[in-house]
Amino acid sequence: SLAPAVKNFTLNFTITNLQFTADMQKPSSRRFKSTEKVMYHYVSLANNALMGHSSVSISHLLPSPGHFSYFHNRDDTGVDAMCSCRDEPSDPKFNSTTVYHELSKMTNGITKLGPYSLNSQSLYVNG
Repeated sequence: SLAPAVKNFTLNFTITNLQFTADMQKPSSRRFKSTEKVMYHYVSLANNALMGHSSVSISHLLPSPGHFSYFHNRDDTGVDAMCSCRDEPSDPKFNSTTVYHELSKMTNGITKLGPYSLNSQSLYVNG
């Protein structure tokens, strides 16, 4: 049988209660690593929720460690998370609109991701 194809996509969002600092752009810095660990944890929780309670049946909505990048967005911190999912032939096809709506539900209308407050207009699923 054929191996499932991998679909890559990017999640973009802005955290309003995490002040951007220059060391967040250095993957070797303590601040980058600690922020990435928290991000990975909460995106993993979102993945589990998405797989368990959603019409979106994707096997992976997980960025690999090292696949986060942060950027200065006025006083806030913008986040890019490069993600992938396995495109199983039996699963519904990947649909960025459906993923967006599911993530919106999981983040209380794009307002909360764990300890982080989100700009409700900032979520973008590119894929």
